[in-house]
Amino acid sequence: MALTTGSLGCTSAFVTLASERFEDIVAFYTALLGQGAEPYQRDRYAEFWLPGLRLAIFRPKPDQADRFHAPTSGAMSLCLEVVDLTAAIACLTDLGYPPPGPVLTASHGREVYACDPDGNRLILYQRATEPAK
Repeated sequence: MALTTGSLGCTSAFVTLASERFEDIVAFYTALLGQGAEPYQRDRYAEFWLPGLRLAIFRPKPDQADRFHAPTSGAMSLCLEVVDLTAAIACLTDLGYPPPGPVLTASHGREVYACDPDGNRLILYQRATEPAK
């Protein structure tokens, strides 16, 4: 397929997180998501497959590590819809990363902000149930 002007021609997309604490981050997401990484290359690369999203984690090469130092808080967040927000908060708390603030109510449902071990922002939300008609 030829690319046209203004067309990227993208066939898929995924989110990647760079971490020098690779095994810690992989262990965190393994526990949080309740699944092992596949593929998984020890101390180098891991992927988690979620509905509608592929999350990849990698350890930057030593000569490229300075390219991946993120500010303490950026504009991007990993937003995960959960079935039970209370259970998701308990999971984060059990992992040692409790949300620092309260549960908020947004137009799409209830949500809470948290961070992973590297400080990447997570938003966990439970979709609002539609009122009975």
